[in-house]
Amino acid sequence: MKKILIVSAHPEPASLTAALTTFAADRLRAAGHDVRVSDLYAMKWKATVDADDFPADAVDGRLDVMAVSERATLAGRLSPDVAAEQEKVLWSDAVILQFPLWWFSVPAILKGWVDRVFTAGFAYGPAVPPPYGEGPLAGRRALLSVTAGAGEPALSDRGVHGRLADLLHPLQHGLFFFTGMAPLEPFAVYGANELPDERYAAARREYGRRLDGLFTDEPVPFRPLAGGDYDRAMRLMPGVEAPGTSGPALHLRPRRAGGVG
Repeated sequence: MKKILIVSAHPEPASLTAALTTFAADRLRAAGHDVRVSDLYAMKWKATVDADDFPADAVDGRLDVMAVSERATLAGRLSPDVAAEQEKVLWSDAVILQFPLWWFSVPAILKGWVDRVFTAGFAYGPAVPPPYGEGPLAGRRALLSVTAGAGEPALSDRGVHGRLADLLHPLQHGLFFFTGMAPLEPFAVYGANELPDERYAAARREYGRRLDGLFTDEPVPFRPLAGGDYDRAMRLMPGVEAPGTSGPALHLRPRRAGGVG
């Protein structure tokens, strides 16, 4: 049995996001796993970081968020809602973020969950293991499950919106891999604004397959910071990438035959 945290972000309980959240929770529980769901809108999650998050660490003058959040985290003085979500992350063997793609990113409430929960001293900073490969949350899997109104061609390499993988790079690499989690290839439902029954059924089948592979599918092969590919300034060494590689793909290890990085 594994433990999975699903964080869901959509204001409409009858939305596709909510339906996929319920489907994922039911599928994983049927497989014998323990599942917790953080439905951020139902929880009325506070989406902004401010001094109220650190009630016992308030200081006069300038709010140094990293410094004060680290003090509060290490001393166990975070606000109760943040502390509860951190406990869920630590409890989990895998984290699934379920959300619609809004303005090429996550809904503000989900970004606020990241901002408030992944504090210094918990997810980054000198008091925890270094980022990009080790990290304080190592040993956990991570999956993005995204619904997008645009069609798949528009979110491809030559699509007008850009590649979905590039839009999700800040989460895949900058949140999950940075903190030590092993991100899987995202699951996406395209053309989600109008989804006839047959396409929804197909999406459920594919999502079910991805959920079944949550702990067996190969993670995205990001380069570890300490693996010899980066210099002391954390800049990729010249010539380690395949010819013609650019952008976020520079930080992927070339895959060998058989699909393993």
